[in-house]
Amino acid sequence: MKVIIPLAGFGTRLRPHTFTKPKPLINVAGKPVLGHVLDMFRGLDDVEEIIFIVGHLGEQIEQYVARDYPHIKARYFEQKEMNGQSTAIYLAKEVLEGPMLMAFVDTIVQTDLTRLKDEKVDAIAWVKKVDDPRRFGVAEVGSDGFVTRLVEKPDDVRNNLVVVGFYYFKDSRLLIECIEEQIAAGIKTQSEYFLADAVNLMLKRGIKMRVQPVEVWQDCGKPETVLETNRYLLEHGHDNSAQVQQDDFIVIPPVHIDPTAQITHSIIGPHVTIAAGCKVEDSIVRDSIIDEGAQIKNGILAQSLIGKDARVGGRFRVFNVGDSSEVGFE
Repeated sequence: MKVIIPLAGFGTRLRPHTFTKPKPLINVAGKPVLGHVLDMFRGLDDVEEIIFIVGHLGEQIEQYVARDYPHIKARYFEQKEMNGQSTAIYLAKEVLEGPMLMAFVDTIVQTDLTRLKDEKVDAIAWVKKVDDPRRFGVAEVGSDGFVTRLVEKPDDVRNNLVVVGFYYFKDSRLLIECIEEQIAAGIKTQSEYFLADAVNLMLKRGIKMRVQPVEVWQDCGKPETVLETNRYLLEHGHDNSAQVQQDDFIVIPPVHIDPTAQITHSIIGPHVTIAAGCKVEDSIVRDSIIDEGAQIKNGILAQSLIGKDARVGGRFRVFNVGDSSEVGFE
């Protein structure tokens, strides 16, 4: 089995942070989002390789994977034209064969993947019911329990069974054939070649696709959802407050504080991630993510994202500060 992860997008909803780093490298609960995604595949013995479709600042992705996941057999393809999900997957057409998993990089789910070795259907779409599905795609399921079609970015909320960006295909060559058909016919949604349209072509050819509901789906596509994911992960296994030396500051769990961070006369937490090399002085920080090397002084922060090597000072409440920026220092 092969795993393919498209991650070439610009991450515009997470600017200014994505001006200087790819969206998958945003720090959440002590590691980049990409690290949490890759951890989902631990325990799958039959993964032959993981294929990354990279784009803007893709060299940072390669460096991270080589450094933190050296055991992974990785292959990279560059998507130069941002014209859709299907065209991203199509870049790997020469190396895709047999079963495959596909995960979008801003998708973190909890599911048992070990059962795939005994799977009988042709494809699986992981899904979750949400209140408003309009910025996602939804699956329509027939009376026989199988998917009849996928609808990308629906206009209404009547069908709220959202496809969470996680798929299994038993025959990846058939997927590539249907993407070729999609491109040749110019089948687009909102001017892009969406994967949902290629899957619909597969369904027309008679494949059996079922849905797999998930209880946990964390979306890391916007600042507010990144913070929500940070909260969830800290509450579910990523809190290291018990290991944090707290001589000169107070911790309110859950938090994840890198051991190299320097914190004095401050209150940290709950739901705070502080990365390596940070300095926090005379501050109160809650529900925030502070990236590597950032400095916080005399600040009151909540629901904030502070970029790498940024400096923030003064009595403020909410920040979204990019890398190497400076706010409130004279």
